[in-house]
Parts: sequence; structure tokens; C-alpha cells
Amino acid sequence: MKESQFKNREEIVKEIKSRHLILMPDGKEIELDLSKPDEVKKILHEIGDEELKAYVLSEEVKGQPKQEPPSIKAMQKLELVDYESASDSGNFRFYPKGNLFFELLKDWADEIALNRLGSMQIDSPIIYNWADKEIQEQAGSFHERHYVVKVPDDKNKEFILRFAGDFGLFKIMKKAQYSYKMLPLRIYEFSKSFRYEKSGELSGLKRLRAFHMPDIHCFCKDLPQGWQEYQHLYRNYADLADGVGVKYAIGFRIVEEFYKDHKERILELLQYSKRPAFIEVMSKMKHYWAVKHEFQGIDSVGGNLQLSTVQLDVKDAKVYGINYMDNDGSKKGCIICHSSIGSIERWMYSILEEGMKREKPMLPVWLSPSQLRLIPVSEKHLEYCKSLQFKNVRVDIDDSNDSLGKKIAKAGKEWIPYVAVIGDKEMESNKVMVNVRENESKIELSIEDIEKEIHEKCQGLPFRRIPVPKLLSQRPVFFG
Repeated sequence: MKESQFKNREEIVKEIKSRHLILMPDGKEIELDLSKPDEVKKILHEIGDEELKAYVLSEEVKGQPKQEPPSIKAMQKLELVDYESASDSGNFRFYPKGNLFFELLKDWADEIALNRLGSMQIDSPIIYNWADKEIQEQAGSFHERHYVVKVPDDKNKEFILRFAGDFGLFKIMKKAQYSYKMLPLRIYEFSKSFRYEKSGELSGLKRLRAFHMPDIHCFCKDLPQGWQEYQHLYRNYADLADGVGVKYAIGFRIVEEFYKDHKERILELLQYSKRPAFIEVMSKMKHYWAVKHEFQGIDSVGGNLQLSTVQLDVKDAKVYGINYMDNDGSKKGCIICHSSIGSIERWMYSILEEGMKREKPMLPVWLSPSQLRLIPVSEKHLEYCKSLQFKNVRVDIDDSNDSLGKKIAKAGKEWIPYVAVIGDKEMESNKVMVNVRENESKIELSIEDIEKEIHEKCQGLPFRRIPVPKLLSQRPVFFG
């Protein structure tokens, strides 16, 4: 089947009529006419949800801000992530500190998917034959966004790199045998995916061409069970986004008949979140889902980006022949909840941007490559710093020849959350004056209490060792 036979996303969208509204947790609907921006701004101002206002104005009314998000320079200066000139645009290199940031977020995604939700994990190929009819059916409207791969021994054979983990998963589930008693089944894949975004759309870690998606697909018996699973995923993702400290807006897109029949389901979720949502009500389905929502992060320049999402799929089971055995022995198609915790790269972007909104930018303590920096006043204090032991705390020591003032300033430029200067007094008393970046305070703590303070900030979150040498003098410079 040729690409020209598929309608692309823009063509599909033209056939759909939409109306827009704000749905309040109490059930009140406020209609929005997006062709009247001043009226929309007034309504959003009266509602008072700043993230929702930023999202609607950015995504639905006036478009993304043109200025470069500050996180792009920050990710480089902090030696986290950088452009790779030898690769295609939108593909990045990760330095040791950035790799730690990435892996901790991956650990966090694994915790949600495997431990909290009890999913089964799989892995599948990243490359697929475009001649496969099922792949064409599922991915046809995205074909203009695919990376196309040619094989050396057959110039007529065309492969594509996946833009999500669905391709291989659905092939697996088509052949799997399971009954209604096993549903819902939750399948998790941490999938590297590719999407050929246009050059003008690329923007740091916000919009890129290669990304990592922690996807959870839930295979359900029927629509009531599908909704139950949908709401369960929503609540888990809301709890975790709130726990990370990223502020977000809620946006739903739903087919008209589904909205009429299932509005109460959405209201239950908004009441859980205690906030309103933007709703696009569509005349017919765009793709395979009848309803989906997104948590939209807001960056420091007022732009938005999708974080986690859940989609209620009422179509793909039929396309792929994904069936379960019902109690009467017949085969029936599943309702599928597609969901993603959100690409790791976008979470990195959003967390960096959230940090940039502060007067003193910083990362959450659990994601900071160095959580505690010790600054010895002189050589004799250096040996004492080396002797200090901290359990599950990423500690480094500035043993450079810089002045004390420069060392403190350097820690500030690296967003170190806790900084302690160690001199004679500290060696004698076993107590140190700690500079706390979060609230710009100074507190005197014992070595044991420093450890306790940091553990409390990171409670329930993943931990990994420091990704670079403990002594600053032993570290290579990756960017500068």
C-alpha cells in the first residue's frame, strides 16, 4: 500500500468538527469560542487555574511561545544533555550526570508500572516492515512522520522505525491465549521510539526525534472494565506527577457520543484532581481512541508539552485480532487502554523548566547528580571530608585549588541542593553549617542529621550512586 493512499493527520483533522469547553469539578460547563481569544482569556482568568490558562492559550489559541526555553542552555551547562552533531537532529548525547537523571526517571517509571500497577514487562523490535497490513492500518496517518529504513539487499523493501511500542506488543497479544478471568491484563514496555518531527518543530528535550516511552497497555473485557482501568491509571499518574512537583494542566479529547454517555466518569477524575479541565468534544474519532486525556506540563516561557496520557481504544483489537476467550467459549475483542507515563526526555525537560521558574533554579533533590557538596577550607580538612560516610547520599568534595568564594559560587552554578564548608570548628564539633538551596537558608546539622534531611527529601523515590568521581579534581569537563 502506498503512502498516498493514507490520509495524513492534517487531512483527518479537517473532517472533524469540534466544540470546546472547560469542565469544572462540580459539573459546570463553560463554553469556549477559540476564535475569540480575548473572551477566552477573560474566562480563563476568572477560573483562576494558571496552568490551564497557559495550556489553552499556548496550545489552542495563540500557539507555542517563540523564545528558546532556558532549559536548553541549562541542560548543557549542567553537563546533562547535549546535541550530537554526528547524528540526525533531535537525537541527543547524555553525559554521565544526564544519564543518571535519565536512569532515575526510568527507575521511577519501572516502579509505577511493575510494582504499583503489577504489569508484565516485554521487549519488542524497533523496526517494522511497512508492507505489513496491520502496521499500515495502525500507523498510516502518521506515515509522514516515520523514519524510513532501506535494507541493502532489496531497495524495494521499506521498513519504518516505530513511533510507539504498540506495533510489537499487538503482534504479541494477537497470538497470546487468555480468558476473561485474566482481565485486565497490564503489559509494560520501555520502548525507544522515533518520530520524524519537522526541523522547525524541534526544541531541546521538548520536541525531538528519538525518545524513550514507558508504555502500559491494559487489555480489558468490555467498556465498563475499560473505564475502570482508565480511571485507575489516571489516578496513579496524577499522584505521581503531583509527587514530582511538576505543575500541569488537564486536557481531554472525546467523541461527542462518548461525552454524552460518560461525562460522569470524567467528572469523577476532575473531582479527584480538584481542578478543571479543557475538553475538546469531537464529531467523530480521529484515530483509534474514543476518549483520551493528557497531563500538560507548562514550561518557564508559557509553552506546553504532553507528559502522561491515557487513551481508551475501541478499534485496534478488531484491526489486530486481539481477542480473549469469554465464559461461553467464544472469542471477543478487547477494549484497550493505551497509556504512557510520559517520555523520559520530556519529563527531564519539564523538571528542568520547573526548576527554572524558581528564583534559584534547582532540581528535585532525588534527581540532583550531587546532593551534598563538601568544601574543605584547607588541605588538612580535605582528609576529614574524605573520611565522612553517608549512606545513600550522593556526596562530592571540591578539592580544587580555587578560593573558598569561587568554590561556593561553583556549587551554586551546578545547582547543588546542600553545601557544607568544613573547617576546624566543624572537625571538632562534628556539626556543620549547611547552605540549603531550596529556601536559601543556613542550618547547623550533625553529619547524621544531614543524611536524615536528604533521605526525607527523597523518601519513596529511586536512588543511584553518584555518576562521576567524588573528587572534583578527578572529573573530566564534558561541556564548556
